[in-house]
Amino acid sequence: MFNLRRVCTALLVILALAAVGAFGQLMTYRHVLVRPDRPQPDLKIAYGADANQFGELWLPKVSRHKTKQGEVPVVLMIHGGCWLAELPGPELLAFQAGALRDAGIAVWSISYRRLGNPGGGYPGTFLDVAAGADKLRELAGKYSLDLTRVVATGHSAGGHLALWAAARSRIDAGSPLKSENPLAVTAVVGVAPIPDLAYGANAVAHACGATTIARLVDLKARGAASATDGAWRDTSPFALLPFNDRQTLIYGSSDTLVPPDNADTYKARAANVGEPVAVVNLKGAGHFELISPWTPAGRAVVERIIKEVN
Repeated sequence: MFNLRRVCTALLVILALAAVGAFGQLMTYRHVLVRPDRPQPDLKIAYGADANQFGELWLPKVSRHKTKQGEVPVVLMIHGGCWLAELPGPELLAFQAGALRDAGIAVWSISYRRLGNPGGGYPGTFLDVAAGADKLRELAGKYSLDLTRVVATGHSAGGHLALWAAARSRIDAGSPLKSENPLAVTAVVGVAPIPDLAYGANAVAHACGATTIARLVDLKARGAASATDGAWRDTSPFALLPFNDRQTLIYGSSDTLVPPDNADTYKARAANVGEPVAVVNLKGAGHFELISPWTPAGRAVVERIIKEVN
């Protein structure tokens, strides 16, 4: 028997599911996590004693990117989640990591202590990212990784941390975040990143919480008179420019969580100090399409990362 109500309901469901691929505000991280075909890393390796101090290593079976010595380029991947422990971690980037592995590129996707974890925030979150990045030196020989072709990438809060990881050599000697010999990266692809934390403290407050960035950088204790002072000086990529790496920032034009205008102050400062920064806005994409390779935006991000390793 024909039931008009059921037909209309079914059509609405189909249209809503189709819209997920086209309109960012309809796609959440749950659309990524619930997919049953999520790929898995080859290895999980600790870089510290805490349960959150580990990385997932994704190793290609075949690669056209190998050197004569058999080494493959590697992507240092850093997940987002507003720097908050209650949100998903590296599992949210599994599809992106798997797509890069399928393309013949190794991926080192790191976890780290976040706000809500013992030791998370300042300086622990940053020290973990630094230690996770530097762990690649130990892994390179055993797994034939080419450390002359390291691309750092991260999504959302992880995009901030990827830029920060690339800028570590610019940190002042008096900072507890200073490393004597930080791992060098050749390029950064920030995916919906927050590159200017002073600006982002207000710009992403609706998504991450009004006090999250202030807590992350310990703003109350350390203070900041401007976007380049105090707590921003060793935590915000904006304050660390220039750091002489190829930089691409990719946003979805329909992203309501980290809108493209988060790049504006950063790109302007970069231009003032002679640092070229490419900003790519993907029309119609939201926040989570960018890490979903089955969408056009997600494929475009993967292709840009592949381009940067060559």
